[in-house]
Order: sequence, then C-alpha cells, then structure tokens
Amino acid sequence: MSDRIASADAASTTDEAVEVRRFWRRLGLPGLVDVHTHFMPERVLRKVWHYFDSLGTLTGGLEWPITYRAEEAERVAVIRDLGVRSFTSMLYPHKAGMAEWLNGWAADFAVRTPDCLHTSTLFPETGVDTYVGRAVEAGARVFKAHVQVGAYDPADELLDSAWGLLAEAGTPVVIHCGSGPMPGKHTGPEPVARVLARHPRLRLIIAHMGLPEYEDFLDLAERYEEVRLDTTMAFTDFSERLAPFPKRALPRLTALGDRILLGSDFPNIPYPYVHQLAALERLELGDDWLRAVCHDNGARLFGL
Repeated sequence: MSDRIASADAASTTDEAVEVRRFWRRLGLPGLVDVHTHFMPERVLRKVWHYFDSLGTLTGGLEWPITYRAEEAERVAVIRDLGVRSFTSMLYPHKAGMAEWLNGWAADFAVRTPDCLHTSTLFPETGVDTYVGRAVEAGARVFKAHVQVGAYDPADELLDSAWGLLAEAGTPVVIHCGSGPMPGKHTGPEPVARVLARHPRLRLIIAHMGLPEYEDFLDLAERYEEVRLDTTMAFTDFSERLAPFPKRALPRLTALGDRILLGSDFPNIPYPYVHQLAALERLELGDDWLRAVCHDNGARLFGL
C-alpha cells in the first residue's frame, strides 16, 4: 500500500512540474526565482509543521495541510524539478540565543545547495549586530525576520544597529510583519514604519504582500523606494477566503511591478505550488508583469 501511495505522489509531483515548467516557458523565462521558501534544521521544521497541524484547533477550524511534507533531499529535488532556479532557506528564531545557531545551519545548507541563496536571520538580543555582521561578511544574501513568531517589535532599539548594517550592505530582509494568519502584539504596518523612518534605505521585502494590511504596506512601498513585497500565498483561493486582496488596489500592483517578487512558502503550503502561479496569472496584469514578478525582479535584486 505505502509503495502505491509513494508512486502516486511521485506521479502527481511530476505532473505538476510539467504544468509549472509550461507556465514559465510560455513567458520565455529560464525558470523561477522564489524568495520565500523554507529549509531549516529538521527538528525545527517538524515543530513548524506541528504548529500548522494544530491550527484547526487553535483557530476553530482553519485547516492547513502541508502539501510537501517530505525529507529534505526530496523537497530540494521537487523544487528543482519545478524549475525554481534560485530559492531561499527562510528560517527564524522564536527566542533569544537561537538565531546564531540557525545561521550556522543555513550557511552549511547554502554550501551544499548552491541554488539556495545563503539565508540568515536575527532576533532582538545583545550581540545581534555582531552575528549579523559576521553573516554578511560570510556571504549571506538575504535575511528573514518573523515578527509574529518571534513576538518582538522590529523597531526595538536592540535591532537598530543590525538594521543599519543591513541597510548599508544592501542586504534584503524578508519580513513577516502583517497580521495574518493571526495577529501578534507587534504585527501591522506601524512598527515597520518606525524602522523605515530610521533606515529609509533598508531593503525590506514585506512577506505575504502584508496580508491582511495590504494597502497599508503598499503605502510604505510607495513611500520608500527600497521596500518590496513578496506574493507568498497572496491571491490564492486559501488566502482570498481569509483576507481578500482589494480589487481597488490592483492598479498599484502594476505601478509597483518592478518591486514585487515571487514567494510561495514552499513546502509549508496547503495547496500545490502551481496554484500560486495560477493565482498571479488570473490577476490579468499582463505577461510583462508576470515575467518581472516570477523571475526578473528577483534575478536583478540578487545579481543572478
């Protein structure tokens, strides 16, 4: 029985890879650049999956099945088969004393996975500017900050020097700061606005398009030219049920077309990867917009 299930899963993944490749080849692209994918130490990832498995109980009904629940080597093989030419290992601490260890793991993962951008993270704690500086010197290409999980204020003074260092280095930071799927004490646009007021050149990438405060985060992107947004889970059927993107804001996506980046949340998504691409396509913002979002903006930002 288990062999038959495994064979069916493999066939399903192969069929999906054909669909995804058809998508980016139609656009004349060499593949996809996905700035929001998760690879992390296995025991940490298992805890993340346990959280999603528990969401139904925590929220009173929100089910979040993990579509790509597999061992690390299989997950890497799947994302490569989809034609994602560059991706990230988004990882994040939930307490002090954890970030530097995660950064060590991610540096090793980047060495053994050359198509993964060397990813690092941070937390408001004594010494954060020191280990952030070391990570940048070691070649970190992108950072992840998770305000909701870390339950910290991104404008905390402990982070000020680290933000300044990252702004000076031009290192992008993917930041989960919107209040979805559940609000946190420091989520929402106001704390991020305070960070940007101090560091206007900081290359923040607002995860999930800032869901559900889409328009507030679009305001910040329009105010600060280095602010970008990633598409992670936005516009999908799943997110549209929770927090629909306002149709009146669609023209703003066109205007910001050079600063919106493909993100997926692979492997922790409750639907197939191809659905994120279909959700972007059905916005009907044009092939040039899709090419920029799904590849060119990320390739330019990271010098691919």
